Parts: sequence; C-alpha cells; structure tokens
Amino acid sequence: MTSLAILGVGRVGGETAFLAAALGLVDEIIVHDAYEPILRAQVLDLQHTGIDVGVSTDTAAMRDADVFVFAAGTPRTPEIKTRADLLEANMPVAKRCSEYLQGFDGVVITVTNPMDANNYGLWRMMGVDRRRCIGFGGQLDSARFACFLKEAGRSGPAWVLGEHGEYQVPLFSKTGVEFGVSERETILSAMRGASMEVIRGKGGTVFGPAYHIAMLIRAVLHDRREVLPCSCVLEGEYGLSGCSLGVPARIGREGILGIEEWDLDPWEEAKMTEAGAFVRGLCRRFDDRSGA
Repeated sequence: MTSLAILGVGRVGGETAFLAAALGLVDEIIVHDAYEPILRAQVLDLQHTGIDVGVSTDTAAMRDADVFVFAAGTPRTPEIKTRADLLEANMPVAKRCSEYLQGFDGVVITVTNPMDANNYGLWRMMGVDRRRCIGFGGQLDSARFACFLKEAGRSGPAWVLGEHGEYQVPLFSKTGVEFGVSERETILSAMRGASMEVIRGKGGTVFGPAYHIAMLIRAVLHDRREVLPCSCVLEGEYGLSGCSLGVPARIGREGILGIEEWDLDPWEEAKMTEAGAFVRGLCRRFDDRSGA
C-alpha cells in the first residue's frame, strides 16, 4: 500500500491531497493541520469525492508514509515582501515537522517558505541522507518562465534554478534563443513578482503549486527517474555547499538519484553564486540553532 502524508492542509496542502487522490497516486493519505476546523473540513471534502482512497488523521502513522509533504506554516500574503521574510515565523514549524518525522525512512518534499532554507533545516534536524530531502519550487518557477518566454514571443526549454524567490536563476542559455542582458533582467524582474498578482487576487497560489507537487510525488512513487528542477542540499555541486538550492535533479523512488551539473553562461553563473550566498545566509540560522 502506497501512502502520502501531508502536514498542513490549507490551500496548497489540501489541493495536493485532492490531486493525489484524483490521480490515483496513492492508496492512503494521512493529513494533519494545527487548525482543527480546516483539518476536519478537508477530510470530509476528500471523503465526499467518493474516490477510493483511505484518509487518516493519525499523526503517528506519518512516519510510515512513503512520501511526506511539509506544507504547514505561515503563508505569504501581500504584506510579506519576499518568501525569505517568512523564515522567523516558520522555523519553529519546521522544528515541529522534524519531530513528526523521527524514524521516517521515506522521501520528504518541502513546500513551506522560505522553501530552500526549510528544506536544509529539515535535513539538518532529521539527520538523514540528503538525497531524501527534496525542496519544491523550481518546477513552478520554470512553468512561469515558460509563460514569460511566450509573452516575449520566444519559445524553448524553460528551466529555473537557484532560490525559490528573489534569487531565482532562469536559464536563458537553455532556450536556444539569444537574450541580451537588459532583456534577461526585465524578464527576471517580472518573474520575481509573478506570484504576487495571484496572491492579491485570490489570497494565495493554489493550482500551479499543487499540480507540480503532485507531479513531483508521481516522479518519486512511480520511480520515473526524470530530471526536474528541485532544491537539493548541496555538497560542492555548482561550487556551493552549506545550503539547499534549486538544481537539475534526477528524481526516483529513493528521492534524489543524482544532481546534474550543467554548463551555465557567465550571467547565469553570477546569478547562481548570488543565490547560493543568499540562501547560505538563511541556512546558517538552522546551523546556529543546531549548535554547529
């Protein structure tokens, strides 16, 4: 029996649970949320679909799940300028999440922002193989990049590495189309604010994140071994360590099967270095609290 655990079943966590059920990805979904009314409502809503999937709220069973999605915590609002500004609020949530995962031997997918730092923090607190901690964000950023390319009348493979936030790194060199520095910076600036129009209009992003999280879950459970842009704890890849950052990763049943180190052009290399320095600063907060 294949099971999925989701901590935090608000907008994104709840929609992810629904998609996992609707797509037949799992046999059982274990859900928990600190706010009891939303937890009860989401359980009932899932049950009322009539989909043949087990729904449980037994937190003790979470450590036995095949995949665990960390989606709890304070979400971004129009008043919160960047995802990184959520670190102080969500560090204690990451700590509580790690407590649910004592003895867990599956794959963790981190969604809670700032995602890169929280993915690193969970890895530190759990003390597990780094390959089992996957940060979600790059797939969504890449899909948004594809939209901006289309708006610019361009097409080609859309990949975004780096931080899931202000320091994201769109790989213009992979599109097969020439872009000047000015045009790159214009598109990057627009990408940084891509989610805010959705947040202002409907309170938060839902469909995009949930769909791509479901695809990431599928890649793990179906052992698809496909390359996806994910945040991975780095140990020298791209010349970076001491952080979790978006890179091309081959994803399968055991989590991160490998990290691909692609050639970047000078603009991309510089942006990647900046992203690493920024996220490493956030990750040090977890190092400091662990006594490292």
